[in-house]
Amino acid sequence: MNYNKKTVQDVDVKGKKVLLRCDFNVPQDKETGAITSDKRIVAALPTIKYLLDNGAAVIACSHLGKPKGEWKMKLTLAPVAERLSQLLGREVIFAKDIVGEDAKAKAAALQSGQIMLLENLRFDIREEKNDPGFAKELADMAELYVSDAFGTVHRAHASTVGVAAYLPAVSGFLVARELSVMGKALDDPKRPFVAVLGGAKVSDKIAVINNLLDKADTIIIGGGMAYTFAKAQGGSIGKSLCEPDKLDYALEMIEKAKKNGVKLLLPTDTVAADDFSNDAKRQVVSTMAIPDGWEGMDAGPASRKAFAAAIEGAKTILWNGPAGVFEFDKFAEGSRAIAEAIAKATAEGAYSSKNKPYTAGSYTGNGSTKTITLGFKPSFLIIADGIDSGRYTGSHSLWMGTPGQIVGDIANVLSITNTGFSVTDSKYNSSGWPALWLNTSGNAYSYIAFR
Repeated sequence: MNYNKKTVQDVDVKGKKVLLRCDFNVPQDKETGAITSDKRIVAALPTIKYLLDNGAAVIACSHLGKPKGEWKMKLTLAPVAERLSQLLGREVIFAKDIVGEDAKAKAAALQSGQIMLLENLRFDIREEKNDPGFAKELADMAELYVSDAFGTVHRAHASTVGVAAYLPAVSGFLVARELSVMGKALDDPKRPFVAVLGGAKVSDKIAVINNLLDKADTIIIGGGMAYTFAKAQGGSIGKSLCEPDKLDYALEMIEKAKKNGVKLLLPTDTVAADDFSNDAKRQVVSTMAIPDGWEGMDAGPASRKAFAAAIEGAKTILWNGPAGVFEFDKFAEGSRAIAEAIAKATAEGAYSSKNKPYTAGSYTGNGSTKTITLGFKPSFLIIADGIDSGRYTGSHSLWMGTPGQIVGDIANVLSITNTGFSVTDSKYNSSGWPALWLNTSGNAYSYIAFR
């Protein structure tokens, strides 16, 4: 497969209206609707800023939740527009509909350097059906289509596939980066090659699993889709996520793994909860014996240990999807264990979704500012709180300019405090990706900086 696709940097966007497909499917508080993690919004910032800085008028669009074609205002994108406006430091014009009078009028009036956000795409039943008429109405508002919702590009929907039939299409920085990572990992992997697959649905990863069973040495399956595999093997999974129509497929993949000599690792134990909530009661049980009324929410301690052991010594690592409901801190330990194992393997020379780290260190302070001079321009920085003790209570993302653009000569100083960190060198405008697992309330940090 050719992973070398055109990006926003390969086309002239000045003066053009750009339909930008983002993934703003953010987690929200059940009661208040408040956004509980803005990571997906932050992930879209480099592409958005590039387009705006280069004179485009941006018409952003996304889905949120599963309204199934109904106008459910608890799933409105209005809070996303507000948060995006705060992050950009400029107004984000919000359309009250998708391809209706309000959206079309605001899109027609949109000027270069301005951005608007359409209402939830899935409020229209035609979106998930990839309806040509709906796709054309979206496309008619713009002159260029930019795909930057990596989490949804595998879905044949109107906003991901349909619009490309009517507009020139390129990828944003987020999709381009993921394609680059996958290309390197899949075309000529260094071995052992370990793939870590998570997420809710087996159906979302059918082609991925099947493909990787011909390439990988070990495949780790976590997240909600692990319970479909457990059910297929006769397990009791309580009220855990399950796709009954994919049970036979799960068994086929287990057999294919055996035939190909691929080690297929499934969670043997599970952190189960009596409710889909961070405050739910928890217990660790066998993945094959989850009690009625309980649901699997995260990989258990034994599974985390087994996953980390499988990652240790890997030379190529591909990670796609969390090991549990990582949006809830009490059910994020599986994903964190995988992140730590991958960081360790990468430090020892493995190729993963990030390049080899250039330097690493730690700092324990008393709440005062600590300046760390890295001595080079980092493309990526992981800052972990209490990495040795496994304490994590928050996260934060750091974006450092537009990927691919480096401005200035000496840009290597980061300032870390007990509430966050920031770039202190005004010349700094290097490429960057989000930092992971930053505790915003503690004061003990470990860091790994990547070239």
